[in-house]
Amino acid sequence: MSDAHPIRSRRPGLSVGARIIAVVVLAAIGAVCAWLQHDAPGRSAEPRTEFTANNPPTGLPTALTTGQHLHWSRCTSPPTARTGYDCATMKAPLDYRKPDGRTIDVALIRRKATGPNARRIGSLVLNFGGPGVSGVIGLPERLNQYEPLLDRYDLVSFDPRGVGATIPVRCGKTADDTSYDGADACAERSRALLPYIGTSHTARDLDLLRYLLGDKRLHYFGVSYGTALGAVYAHLYPAHVGRLVLEAPVDPTEDLDEEQVSQVKAVQVAFDRFAAHCAAHIRHCPTGDRPEEAARRMAHLADRLKKKPAPAGTGKNLDADDLAYAVSDHLEFGTDGWTPLAKALTALIDHNDGRPLSKGADGMGSADRVETPSDFSRAALVAITCADSSLRPGFERLARDKARVKAASPVFGAAWSTGVYLCYDWPFDGERAAPQVNADGAAPVLVVGGTGDPTTPYPGARHMARALGDGVGVLLTAQEEGHGTYPQNRCVAEKVDHYLRTGRTPAPGTVCRGTMS
Repeated sequence: MSDAHPIRSRRPGLSVGARIIAVVVLAAIGAVCAWLQHDAPGRSAEPRTEFTANNPPTGLPTALTTGQHLHWSRCTSPPTARTGYDCATMKAPLDYRKPDGRTIDVALIRRKATGPNARRIGSLVLNFGGPGVSGVIGLPERLNQYEPLLDRYDLVSFDPRGVGATIPVRCGKTADDTSYDGADACAERSRALLPYIGTSHTARDLDLLRYLLGDKRLHYFGVSYGTALGAVYAHLYPAHVGRLVLEAPVDPTEDLDEEQVSQVKAVQVAFDRFAAHCAAHIRHCPTGDRPEEAARRMAHLADRLKKKPAPAGTGKNLDADDLAYAVSDHLEFGTDGWTPLAKALTALIDHNDGRPLSKGADGMGSADRVETPSDFSRAALVAITCADSSLRPGFERLARDKARVKAASPVFGAAWSTGVYLCYDWPFDGERAAPQVNADGAAPVLVVGGTGDPTTPYPGARHMARALGDGVGVLLTAQEEGHGTYPQNRCVAEKVDHYLRTGRTPAPGTVCRGTMS
C-alpha cells in the first residue's frame, strides 16, 4: 500500500503591472496576520474555546486520561512545521493489556482552525497512508490538500507506532540505522517493541487522542493504509465514530497474498490504459504504436536492465525491479503522470538514462528502492504489515504464491512476486489474516474509491463499504485514474467536504465523473 498523493498545487502568477505599493501593503498585512495567527499560538481576534469530552477510553489509568493534558507548543521539527504549527506528545500504554505498565510518547502535530470559533467542529485527525508514513512530517507537506477544511477543524496528525518519533522501529545494520536490513535485524534492534506496533494498537491510541483533543467522537480522514486504521477504529469503537472518510481503501476481505495478486493486476491494467493512450496520442511512443507491443517492449527493457542497470543519478542504478516500481509510481499519479512517464521511458530506452524515471517517481512520492520520501520508513512498513498479518507461509506455499503473482502481470509480476517473502520469517505472530472492520451501530462512514486506482483496486472500496455494515459504509465512486481522488476530482472534493462539514453523506452509489468517464 502506497503512501498518499503528493501535493499538487497550481499557484496563479502575479500580474507584471501590479502596483508596488499594493504589494508592499498586502505583504505587510499578510505578515502581521501570519504572526498573529500562526507565530503566536492562542492569539486571535476572539478567545479560543477548548473542547472537553466526557467519554474517556475505558480500562486506562486516570493518569493517561483525565489526568493527562496535551501541552501544545511551537514545533521545532521538521523545518517545514516551525511556522504555523503546534506539536505535542501523548502518553499511551505500550501494551493495552497492561495499561498500568510502560508508556510510550506519541508524536503529534496540529494546525489550528482559522474559521470563527463558534463554527469549529473539533479536530480532524489525518493519516496519509503507508504503513510507515509520518504524519508529523506529512501534515506540512500535504496541507494544501486539506486547507479548505481549516475553517471548521483543527487539522491534527501523528506518527503512528513504529514510525518517525513514536517508538521508531530500527531494522538496520546499527542501532541508529533507519534502513531495513531484514527480519533478523528488526528482532535484534527492536524486539521489545515489535509485538505492540500493529494497527489495532494504533487504533487504541486514536481513541485516547480523540478524548484528549476534547472530541466525544473521532473525526478522521484516512488514505490508503489509513483506511485500514480508520476501519479498525470503527470496529473497536463504533459508538465513538464521528465523521470518518476512508479514501482509496484497502480491501478488508483479502489476506496479504490475495492483496498482492489484486494489486499487481490493477497496476497492469493501469499500465495498459497508459500504453493505449501513449500509442494514440504521443508521437514516438516508447511503448509502441500498438498497445499490444507494450508488454514486449517492457520485457525487453527489463531483460536489458537485469544484465546491466542504468545510471539513475547520485551514484545509483536502476534495475529491472526499480523499473517496475518507478513506472507504478507514475501510474499512481493518474493521467498527470502519463506524459512524464512517456518521456522518462524514452530517455531510458534511447539513451540508457534512468534519472528521469527514478527522479520523477521520487517527486511523486515514490517508495521504491531507488529513493524514499522523507516521511516514509520501510522498516515500519514491514513491521506493521507483519504485526497485522498472521500469514507465515512455508516454502511450498511461497513458491506457489510467487508463481501466481508473477503470472498475474507480464510487466510487474516479477517485481511484485518478491512480496510473498515479506513476513515468512517474521519473529512474532501476526494478529489476523485480514482486519476486522464490521462496525454495526456506528455513524455513517464515507468510503471513496477510484475505478482506475492501481494501488488499492476499486473492488476493495465496494468490499470495505459492505464490510463496515448496513447503514454504516457509504460508497462514493470516482471514475478516475490514479491512487486517490481527493481533492483532485472536484465532485469528490465537494461531497467529502460537505460530509465533513455537515455529517450528511452523499446518496449511496453516487458516482463522480472524471478522466475515465
